[in-house]
Amino acid sequence: MLLPNTPSPALPVPLYRQTYVQVLVAIALGAVLGHFFPAFAEQMKPLGDAFIKLVKMVIAPVIFLTVVTGIAGMPHLNAVGRVVLKAMAYFLVFSTLALVVGMVVANVVRPGAGLNIDAASLSTTEIATYASKAHDMSLTHFLLDIIPDTVFGAFTSGNILQVLLLAVLFGISLTLAGERSKPVIAFFEAMTAPVFKLVHILMKAAPIGAFGAIAFTIGRYGIGSLQNLMYLVATFYFTALLFVIVVLGTVARLTGFSIFQLLRYLKAELLLVLGTSSSEAALPSLMEKMERAGCDKSVVGLVVPTGYSFNLDGTNIYMTLAALFIAQATNTPLSLGEQVALLLVAMVSSKGAAGVTGAGFVTLAATLSVVPSLPVAGMALILGVDRFMSECRSLTNFVGNAVATIVVARWEGALDRDALSATLASGGADQATSAVEAPAE
Repeated sequence: MLLPNTPSPALPVPLYRQTYVQVLVAIALGAVLGHFFPAFAEQMKPLGDAFIKLVKMVIAPVIFLTVVTGIAGMPHLNAVGRVVLKAMAYFLVFSTLALVVGMVVANVVRPGAGLNIDAASLSTTEIATYASKAHDMSLTHFLLDIIPDTVFGAFTSGNILQVLLLAVLFGISLTLAGERSKPVIAFFEAMTAPVFKLVHILMKAAPIGAFGAIAFTIGRYGIGSLQNLMYLVATFYFTALLFVIVVLGTVARLTGFSIFQLLRYLKAELLLVLGTSSSEAALPSLMEKMERAGCDKSVVGLVVPTGYSFNLDGTNIYMTLAALFIAQATNTPLSLGEQVALLLVAMVSSKGAAGVTGAGFVTLAATLSVVPSLPVAGMALILGVDRFMSECRSLTNFVGNAVATIVVARWEGALDRDALSATLASGGADQATSAVEAPAE
């Protein structure tokens, strides 16, 4: 979003003041601290947690203001339904494709083959919490949880979909109210500027948050913890990279842009997601950058928050790959029918992951419980390295939602293709108001 009356800088921002460089340095320092001083590094966890809480604090107002003002600016209300339907169609197709890709790679590479682990010997103590959460992930529970208990409860629950539902309904009501709603719309539009300025301020702490999160991860689990399960981790990263470059890259090319230019444009946000293992940490910045790249404000406001719950490509790849890894490691044969059933259940359970802490692991527990022969206790095999795979899940989810926003905007005829080409070609370097690269005032 280009804020009014914001002058462009005469000189480019120095490299050392660009947050993506600072985050990269912080990640490296955190990894070094975690490796050589693990006990001390574990104490850095509050830094990462605090930063994520700061960002989550502003997610609700960012989504609410963006969606309400976007819908109020639409000429016809049927445009809202049209955008949502197109977005959901896209999410369904590519989320399912991600599940299929994970399943195919797992059957071809077979990362768990040869481990010959007796499922009865595995401890279920550590996974009991995740398994219990999985019982709350039914479709009915998920749908009812979208409705907040109160209007203000939507802003305090931490559930993105509750804020989105309230924003859509309120935006529609403002449109139906006609002329009488203009002062309210003007107020919300005026509120948008300081809220995004607040986002800019909070992003200054991104390097600190990334440092704390990565230091804790390496200090707690150690780089050596990857050795025994390196094949699974490497397979997952390879599959996610394959999905981004081949599948999303093809979609990007058909839409008229390069996936590599998009990744370059979002480099600061991607590093932030890598450092914090949370795609939510970069949600406000993603919305702002998508608008700057030529996507209509109303489309961004509807697609991005919805995609964070319904378009989890990385989580979907992880679920089928991890499920088949457990089956292979415990020598549990799965027929084609059982694998298809696993895939169908994963399509539903992944949607119930919205707002659940440790969503990838929780949804895996819910999915495994559907196939009786598949030992849920096998999750203990990957618990130690799940934290390392969560970064890849978050990165893939983030890129998938960025691509989805541009695609839906083009389908809706709400994409300024000239702005998209110019912004991606420059890598956003000429934009002074970036949420993560703005110079200090």
